[in-house]
Amino acid sequence: MTHWYYADAGGQRQGPFTAEELAAHARNGRLTTESLVWRDGLDDWQPFGSLASELDVPVTSLPQVALLDEGTPGHHAHAPYAPPAAELTSVESFVTGGHVVQAGLWKRFAAAFIDNIVTTVMSYALIIPLMLVGFGVMGAGGDNPMATGAGMATIFAMYPILILAPCVYFGWMQSSSMQASLGKLAVGIKVVRTRGERAGFWRNFLRSLAYVLFSALTCGLGVLISALMVAFTERKQALHDMICDTLVVDKSAFTAHPERQRDELGTVTIVILVLAALLIVGIVAMYAVMGAVLLGNLPS
Repeated sequence: MTHWYYADAGGQRQGPFTAEELAAHARNGRLTTESLVWRDGLDDWQPFGSLASELDVPVTSLPQVALLDEGTPGHHAHAPYAPPAAELTSVESFVTGGHVVQAGLWKRFAAAFIDNIVTTVMSYALIIPLMLVGFGVMGAGGDNPMATGAGMATIFAMYPILILAPCVYFGWMQSSSMQASLGKLAVGIKVVRTRGERAGFWRNFLRSLAYVLFSALTCGLGVLISALMVAFTERKQALHDMICDTLVVDKSAFTAHPERQRDELGTVTIVILVLAALLIVGIVAMYAVMGAVLLGNLPS
């Protein structure tokens, strides 16, 4: 459900309202074409006249000056759906007000564990057919250098896919109304701008790309550096968060129900962490066994 707010003539924020409730307030004369309104997904407050069509309210029916109850100048009707008004000094005061639960290292690790599985499956679903085409072109061409070159180019195209496919995935998921990838949805966290607004597609795309490039340029040390930054920075931001002006927070942060935020890990996060630990132990044990077998087969 989309939440709507408006600023009354006294500069007080009223809301949250459903779209139907806000439309009723407009028809009752509590809103003018110039009244400032905000809803989920907007980056800034907007004049109601520019958004009236979303609520099926004709702009021509809106007063230039709000209708007043009982003819009393400056007296505004009580909004039956509004809780006690809070001061509306700026958009930022609304977005960043109240306690915000930042997503810590373990929640982000659990989310990354799920997302790595998703992006790996997605990437290889694109890469395997591409490799088959590449090998087919080279095989059909025999000794033809043009065919060999075309086949190799097709195979080398898998490297951009490995980088860009996850970026598209994170850009799309985290700029949606959910503001979270599948892994983040599982553990109850989301990505926002540092003021609490939804981050757009390209910001999330570049956020993922910055992380991939940083990890590649540091030969994998970027993963450890990002983890340390999340663990020890004040707002639990990794380098790619700082570059792209983003935060990872509880799913209920910057909403009409901040009281639903949770500091604890939660059952889902704990289960994912246990599974990840078992997988890591299993991989280490497998390599240890393989190493022992290879060493055992070496000539003395």
